[in-house]
Amino acid sequence: MPKAKKTKRKAPVTLSVTAVPPEGGSKPTTTRTVIRRFHVLIKRKTQLQKLLSEARTTEADQDATKKELQAVEDDIVDLGGLETYQRMSNIGQGNDRGGGSEKIFVGWLNELSEPQRLREAKRQFKLLEVGALRHDNYTPYTTWIDNTPIDLHSRHPDILEQDFLRLNEEENRGRWDLISLSLVVNFVPDAKDRGRMLRLSHDMLRADGYLFLALPLPCVLNSRYMTTEHLQGLMNVLGFTQIRSRWREGGKMAYWLYKKANIPLRPNTSLYEKKVVLRTGNRNNFCVLL
Repeated sequence: MPKAKKTKRKAPVTLSVTAVPPEGGSKPTTTRTVIRRFHVLIKRKTQLQKLLSEARTTEADQDATKKELQAVEDDIVDLGGLETYQRMSNIGQGNDRGGGSEKIFVGWLNELSEPQRLREAKRQFKLLEVGALRHDNYTPYTTWIDNTPIDLHSRHPDILEQDFLRLNEEENRGRWDLISLSLVVNFVPDAKDRGRMLRLSHDMLRADGYLFLALPLPCVLNSRYMTTEHLQGLMNVLGFTQIRSRWREGGKMAYWLYKKANIPLRPNTSLYEKKVVLRTGNRNNFCVLL
C-alpha cells in the first residue's frame, strides 16, 4: 500500500513571509497591512489563551480552541514573527516616511518652553519611551532629555527588553517626567490592560509630568466603543489634562499631549469599566477599559 503524502501547511494567502520585502524596501501599504494583520492575530491569540485558562468549556471545545490557537500561532510565524512586525514598524518610522512621532512630542514641549525651563534649572527630563523600535529617536535632544527606551523584544543593546505592564510600580512611582506611548496602546491585546497602561503612566509620572499618546486615527474615529470625546473623558478620570492634540479627517494618525493633573480619580468610573456601544455600522472594536 503506497505511503500517504505528507502535506505542507500553506502560508496565508494574504500575507506570507516571502511577501514581506527586505528592510528599507517596503511600500507604505505593505507596512500597514503587515502591522494590521499582526494586531488581529495577537488579539485573537490572547482571547484563545484566556478561554483555555478559564477551563469552563467542554473537552471538545477545549480541543477546538487549542487547534485554533495553534493555527493563529502558525500564522504569526508565517508572517515572520514579532521580528517582522518590529522591522515593518521601524521602516514606518524612517525619514522617508516623515520620521517618528518624537518630532511632534518634542515640538510640543518646545512650544511650552520646557527646554528653556530645564536649562535654567540645570537638569534634564527623564523620559520613558515605551515600545521603542529605535534607540536613537531622542539623540538630538540629549542636552535636555535623558531617554530610557524599552520594548518587549529589544532590537538594540541600548533598548531595555522590558514589558511596561510588568515594571515595578513602587520603584517607578513618580519617577518619570515624560512617558511616550506612541503606537503602543493599540498593540496591547486586552482592553483592560490598555486602561491599566494609561493608569500606570499617571502613577509613574512626576507632578506636572507629560504623557505623549499616539494612536492610529481609526481607533478613535471608526470604533464602536471609542470616540475622541470618550477618550477625553477617560483620560480626565485617570487624572490627565489634555494640553495638545493633532489629527485631521482622512489622516492615519492621531496624537495627544497630556499633563498629570494630580487630582484623585473621579468616583464614577462605570462608563469606562465596560464596553458601551457608541456607534453602529461597519466599525472596528478598539476599546480601552478601566
